[in-house]
Amino acid sequence: AYRAGAGLVTPIFNDDEMTLARFRYGADAGFDHAAGWLYEGMAKAFANNAARLAVRGEDPSLLSAQDPAKVARANKANSIAYQPALEKITGFDINWNIVAYPDLAWAKQVFPGDTNDVAVAKLADAIFAASRVDVEDPIGNWTAHNAALRSRTEWLNGHNFHALHFTGPGTDLIVGLADGHEWMGGASTARNGITCNPNIPTEEVFTTPHARR
Repeated sequence: AYRAGAGLVTPIFNDDEMTLARFRYGADAGFDHAAGWLYEGMAKAFANNAARLAVRGEDPSLLSAQDPAKVARANKANSIAYQPALEKITGFDINWNIVAYPDLAWAKQVFPGDTNDVAVAKLADAIFAASRVDVEDPIGNWTAHNAALRSRTEWLNGHNFHALHFTGPGTDLIVGLADGHEWMGGASTARNGITCNPNIPTEEVFTTPHARR
C-alpha cells in the first residue's frame, strides 16, 4: 500500500483462536456487546477519505461447535455497532475492496486429500484464477469483465422486470422485485471519484427483492 502511495496504513487483525476463546471462556453478558469505539473510529477515518482493503481467509467451520444462540447474539451486536462504518462502505462514500486469502482450514475443506502445503497452494491457485490475476494482463482482463457485467446490468435495468421466475427439477420459484430496483455488479465509482471493484473475485449481478411479492 505504501508503494502505491498510501500516506498511512493501519492494519486491523482478526485471529481464529481469539474468536474461539471468546465463545469458550467469555462471560455470557459479553455476547450482547461489540467494539463500537472501533467502528466509530473507522467511520471517522472513512469520512476523511480513508480507503478499506479487507483480506479474508477464515475457517468456514470455526464456530460450528459453538452455542448458536451466542453466535447469533454476537453477530447482532456486531452488526449494530458496525453501522456507522458500514453505511459509508455500502454507500460508496469511499473506495474499498475485499479479497480472499488461502487459509489452511479452508484449504483442507476444499482439498482434504492433500498435505497442508499442497492444499494451501491449490487453494491459492484457485483464488488467483477466480480473481483473474493469473493472466498476462490482469487489469485488461478486469476491464473487459467489468464491461460484460455492466452490459448485463444495463439489459436488466432496461427491462425493469416485475419478478424473476426460476424453474428446474424440483424448483418453481417466483421472486418479486422491489419497485424502482436497480441491477448492479462489477466495478463501482465511489463518491470520491475512484472506481473500484469491491469484491474480488466477482461474477454476479444483483438487485433488491420485494419483501411481499
